[in-house]
Amino acid sequence: MRNIKLYTIVCFLVFGLTNGQTLSVDAVLTAIKENNPQLKMYDAEIQSMDANAKGAKSWSAPQVSTGFFMTPYNTKMWKATDMSAGMGAYMIGVTQMIPNASRLKADADYMYAMSSVETENKNFTINELNALAKTNYYEWIVLDKKLKITKDNLRLLDYMIKSIEVRFKYNKDKLSTYYKAKSQYSAQQSLIVTMQNDLIQKKVMLNTLMARDKNSNFEIDTTYNIKNFEMMPMDNSALSESRSDVKAIDRTMELNQMKIAIEKSKLLPEFGVKYDHMVPFGDRSQQFSLMGMVTIPMPWSTKGNKAAINSIQIKNESLEWQKQMILNDAAGAVNGMQQELVNLKKQFDIAEKSIIPAIKRNYDTSVLSWQNNTGELFEVLDAWEALNMAQIDKLDKLQNIFKTQIAIEKQLEIE
Repeated sequence: MRNIKLYTIVCFLVFGLTNGQTLSVDAVLTAIKENNPQLKMYDAEIQSMDANAKGAKSWSAPQVSTGFFMTPYNTKMWKATDMSAGMGAYMIGVTQMIPNASRLKADADYMYAMSSVETENKNFTINELNALAKTNYYEWIVLDKKLKITKDNLRLLDYMIKSIEVRFKYNKDKLSTYYKAKSQYSAQQSLIVTMQNDLIQKKVMLNTLMARDKNSNFEIDTTYNIKNFEMMPMDNSALSESRSDVKAIDRTMELNQMKIAIEKSKLLPEFGVKYDHMVPFGDRSQQFSLMGMVTIPMPWSTKGNKAAINSIQIKNESLEWQKQMILNDAAGAVNGMQQELVNLKKQFDIAEKSIIPAIKRNYDTSVLSWQNNTGELFEVLDAWEALNMAQIDKLDKLQNIFKTQIAIEKQLEIE
């Protein structure tokens, strides 16, 4: 008993001198979405891609050239003479390629769509974090209920032990039964310490997911809902609309189609213009050159583009099969878990409505018989142990219901 009091004092000091706020599971999930560093990382990456896309329609930089044009090595020939007006010139030139409008549009469409994949990856991570948070939250609920049952049982054992000590003076109980009760009492004390430590771990984990101080104190809402997923039809179309990993594959396939459009745009001609200005030596007039340019895709220059298009098309076929594999596995997993959830609910109802009430009546009867000196204490202890195990077993079934429910919600990406 002293160990429990000491442990309680330590927990009290660690988690604050006053009770923290009560957070519902929805409040926890909202805090994770707003504050988790991993999600902040995705936000920054998405913003980076969107910022980069703003320059999607930029042209290539102009090329500037300068130097001597048709200039003889003999510098004497540069100057004007009676026989010649001079030879050579100093030239300044500018070349500007004008990209094909289709290529600019294809590049812009691709760059603006790049962040869509990262957005779905973020949603997938949110779903993973939500499942982890709900697992710890609902385990905390079950642990809290187990702790209350264990403390109640501890009080019952304490009452029995004190009664035995009184009755032992009148030789109404056996010493072996007394020691059995004492050992059960110590076992319950140890179990309480373990559960309290587990509760601290759940609190630390949830604080970590919410990006809060790991020792921040808060309570949880111990009310809960057991959801009905049994009648929800599972088909590939419904799953494809809800799952972020499938949407990410769809966005990737769309990006690949945009890559194909980019490669096709490279098969189109591009134009350019070149202007040169010559400052001649001697007495000649200034001259200029203005020329248009066009790139003509030829069979030997387009092999790489055509190979890239074929490769991307094959990649999309692979992604389509990957998508079908995910949907098929998810539909099978959800259907199996739906049936498991039905069975777990039935077992929980049987334990709650039939098994525990019957064991409780047996326990009450044995206690009454013992108090009236018509029964033995070992019968009371056996009945108490059976009741304790049945209550814990019922909560284990509740935990399995939560576990299966969370697994279904994770597959369907339901908050």
